[in-house]
Amino acid sequence: CPTGYERHIRLRRLWGYYISMSQKLCLGQCVHRCWYTLSEKYGNIFTVHFGPRKAVVLAGYETIKDALLNHAEEFGERAEIPIFRKTTQGNGIVFSHGELWKTMRRFTLSTLRDFGVGKKTIEVRILEELNFLINYFESHQGKPFDTKVILNSAVSNVICSILFGERFEYEDPIFLTLLKLLNENTKLLGSPMVQLYNFYPSLGFLFGAPKTVLRNVDELNAFLEKFFKEHRQEFNENNLAGFVDAFLMKQQNSHTHFHNKNLLFSTLDLFAAGTETTSTTVRWGLLLMMKYPEIQRRIQEEMDQVIEPGQMPTLEDRKKLPYTDAVIHEIQRFSNIVPMSVSRSTSTDVNFRGYMIPKGTEVIPLLTSVLNDKSHWETPDQFNPCHFLDADGSFTRKEAFIPFSIGRRACIGEGLAKMELFLFFAGLLQKFIFQPPPGVAKADLDLTADIGFTLNPMPHLICAVPRE
Repeated sequence: CPTGYERHIRLRRLWGYYISMSQKLCLGQCVHRCWYTLSEKYGNIFTVHFGPRKAVVLAGYETIKDALLNHAEEFGERAEIPIFRKTTQGNGIVFSHGELWKTMRRFTLSTLRDFGVGKKTIEVRILEELNFLINYFESHQGKPFDTKVILNSAVSNVICSILFGERFEYEDPIFLTLLKLLNENTKLLGSPMVQLYNFYPSLGFLFGAPKTVLRNVDELNAFLEKFFKEHRQEFNENNLAGFVDAFLMKQQNSHTHFHNKNLLFSTLDLFAAGTETTSTTVRWGLLLMMKYPEIQRRIQEEMDQVIEPGQMPTLEDRKKLPYTDAVIHEIQRFSNIVPMSVSRSTSTDVNFRGYMIPKGTEVIPLLTSVLNDKSHWETPDQFNPCHFLDADGSFTRKEAFIPFSIGRRACIGEGLAKMELFLFFAGLLQKFIFQPPPGVAKADLDLTADIGFTLNPMPHLICAVPRE
C-alpha cells in the first residue's frame, strides 16, 4: 500500500503526462478545427467527452439554426463552466441563468439604446475616438509598431464612454493595467491548464493558470468597486452619465436582481466583450490588408469615389461602399474569432433531430462549421470578399454569416460592434496604407491564430504609411 507521499508523486506524474498530452493536442491543432473534421465523419450532432464531463457538439448552419432559433427555449440556457462559475457566481449578463439573465439582458439592451447604441450619438463618439487613434498611428511616421494595445484602448474607450460616461487617455496607467489584465485572461481562458481545470475543478490546486485568472478578476473587480463608490457619491438621478448610473438608479427602485454583484459583473461583461472581440477583428483586418494589398487598394479607390476629401467615413456611406462592406464581413468570417461560441445548455429534455438530449447537457454550437460551411461559401478556406458580392458587385447578405451567434444568447453588443468595425476599419484605410515592416514579404505574414478564448493574430508589427 503506497504511502501518502508516494500517492502524491504518482498523481503528479500522471497529471503531468495528461497535461503534456493535452498541450500537444491543443497546440498541434485547434480544438474547433479538430471538431470540424470530426463532424465531417460523424455528422452534425455528436458527443465529446472531457474527462467526466461530456458535451454535444452541433455543426453546420442548418443544424445550429434549427437548435438556436427553432428550439430557442430548449437550447437557451448557459452551460455551467467551472472557471466562469467560480469568477461570476452566476451574476452578470453572459453567464447568468433564468429570470436573472432575462432581467439583466432586457435592462442592458434598453440602457445601451438609451445611451446611443444604434443612433447618431454613438457614431459621433466612435468618430471622435477614431481621431485619437489616427493621431497615434501618425505619430509613428510610417515606422513599424504593434497595434494590439492601442486598438484595445481605442475600442475599449467606446464602451467605457457608454458604461462610465468618460474615456481614458491612452497613456493612463490604470487603463493600461485593466487592458493588460483583460488580455491576459482572454489568453489564459483558452489555455490547456484552464480547460483541464474545467474538466476537474476539484483538482484546481494543481493548476497555476486558473489561479491567475481569478487573481486578475479580483484586480478588475477592485477597480470597478472603487469606481462605483465614487459614482455613488456623485450620483445625480437627473444627470445619468452611462450604464453604471442607470443601474444605480434602478437599485433605488428595485432590490431583486439589481444588487451590487450584478452591477459588478454586468459592467465587467460589457467592458470585456466591448473591448476584446471588436479590437481583435480590426487587428485581423489590418493584417489581411498587408497580406492582400490589391484588396486594400480597391477599398481605397472605392472610398475615394464616395467620400469627399477631408471628410471621415460615416455610417451613411456604408451602403455606397459595397466592396468595403464585403471585405469587413469577410474579415469577420475568415478570422472566426469565437469559433465555438460560448457553450449553451438544454433547459429541458429535448428530442432534437432524432436524438434525445437530456436536460442540463452542455451544447457547443460550432461556429467554425458555419463560417466554413462548404454548402454556403464557395471558397471557405480562402479570404475572398466575393463571398458577399453578387454578379453586379453589390453587397449581398448571407444567411450563414453568424459571427455573433443567433438566438436568445446572441451577442448583446452586435449592433455596436458592427458600427465600430465599419467606422474604425474604413477610417484607418482612408488615412493610411498598411504595409509589412521592411524586410518582411507579404508571403511571410502568418495568418495562424494564437490560441486563447478568442482567436487573435500572432504578434506582428505593421507600418501605417500616410496616404498622399
